[in-house]
Amino acid sequence: MTDASTPIKPFLQSLKGNVLTPPPCWLMRQAGRYLPEYRSVRAEANGFLDLCYSPDKATEVTLQPLRRYGFDAAILFSDILVVPDALGQAVRFQEGEGPKLTPVRDSRQIDALTLDGFQDRLRPVFETVSRLKTAIPTSTALIGFAGAPWTVATYMVEGGGSKDYLEAKAMAYGRPDLFQKIIDLLVEATGDYLLAQIDHGAEAIQLFDSWAGALPEDEFEKWVISPTRRLVERIKTERPGIPVIGFPRGAGALYKPFVERTGVDAVSLDTTIPLDWAVEVLQPKVTIQGNLDPVKLVTGGPALDAAIDRILSLCAKGPFIFNLGHGILQTTPPDHVARLVERVRAWRG
Repeated sequence: MTDASTPIKPFLQSLKGNVLTPPPCWLMRQAGRYLPEYRSVRAEANGFLDLCYSPDKATEVTLQPLRRYGFDAAILFSDILVVPDALGQAVRFQEGEGPKLTPVRDSRQIDALTLDGFQDRLRPVFETVSRLKTAIPTSTALIGFAGAPWTVATYMVEGGGSKDYLEAKAMAYGRPDLFQKIIDLLVEATGDYLLAQIDHGAEAIQLFDSWAGALPEDEFEKWVISPTRRLVERIKTERPGIPVIGFPRGAGALYKPFVERTGVDAVSLDTTIPLDWAVEVLQPKVTIQGNLDPVKLVTGGPALDAAIDRILSLCAKGPFIFNLGHGILQTTPPDHVARLVERVRAWRG
């Protein structure tokens, strides 16, 4: 239980390893198309990247779920692909098709990417962070984020999303020197990006490695753990006290070495991670976050209630943040989110 001596932001307290009852709660993709007010703002933007680069609009959509649900954390509204965009790779979003990038697959294309002007191109994002810092409630924490190098690199090499990651994995396996150049550039650029978010007001960082589960064990160490560790070490060296949450989605049993070797303060669990295993193996080392199936949130009713109660009963005895195992789905009824928050808030163990 919290007491009068507990600092004001429950989310940050959980990341320090404290056990709170009820646990703090926020949801990945909590600002999104399931909310009618988001769709209204989105319709005014000239494309998705315009929404990310508009401080007025990005601030507004970040605040919308806080007004409805009073989450314990706000997460900057942006996208992981603003980093390659700011490095000079052509990025666009096709409605209904997802992101499309001009693929980067040889030395000439990699060398054309540059950190010159990188921070200037991202200045609107930093302005959004500054605005959010003063606009969110005093008890709400502000999360900055970026894509982890492996996942962003896969988009850059593939030219978009992929089912088999053939081009990215072929480069990583067959031309590791070339792929390492992309990873090294992303480690430097992502570090600069995250430090700037912190300097403008972000109080915690989440690294999204959405395609971590695509790699076998030997390659996971090289392309997921190592770059993540470099980023975490830089943040902890240059901005001490800022906690980092890792999300190696789909990594299964490789969550254990990820936690042990990256230095993250917390780990976000995808829907496939067995919670009893996570509580036994991961929670003694880091705060755990997750892992409600987003489809349970769409379903609602008794299925949702039972899933919430099970997660709380298993995880809330240790350092824990309630969240989903992936982002909110577009078809989620907003009332179901309200039901979730109410049930988590009522939890007393």
